[in-house]
Amino acid sequence: MAAGFGGPLFGRLALHRAVRDIHSEAERGKVLADAWQRYNVVNAISLGTAAFTWFLGRAVISGRSIDAETRSLVRVKDVLLGATLATSLVNMLSGREMSAQAPGRAVPVQDGDMPSPRTPEKAVAMQRILNVMGPLNIALTAGVIGVTTILAMKSGRSTKWSFVSRLLP
Repeated sequence: MAAGFGGPLFGRLALHRAVRDIHSEAERGKVLADAWQRYNVVNAISLGTAAFTWFLGRAVISGRSIDAETRSLVRVKDVLLGATLATSLVNMLSGREMSAQAPGRAVPVQDGDMPSPRTPEKAVAMQRILNVMGPLNIALTAGVIGVTTILAMKSGRSTKWSFVSRLLP
């Protein structure tokens, strides 16, 4: 979850603004596309592993082994993790589609969040999607981390949940 949170947060807060120092708008787009394409592999592996192990653990554990409050938190994590995966997929596909709008993935941009006047219309539309879904994905991932932390704290207070939680990531 740390890679799924930290990478996109770094990209949004640092990388997207740092490319302004690159003189060519097309080169900015190429650097962004190359960086995100490489990081998407890390993101997909990290979030995919977290989701696989969580949902696998959920499939083998009965809800009867935990109290009502913990059961609610587990359901909240289910929803947050599912939404995190969905927004991650949308971001990956939108980024790929955006970068396909110019030869060599060199879509002209002002920075990682702003198209330039020379950005193709379809790439502008993809950028709008990314500007909404990117921050949403970061917030959802933070929510998963927060709920996971609460569940971990609860496991320390309950012998039964402590045993059950060892089977979950």
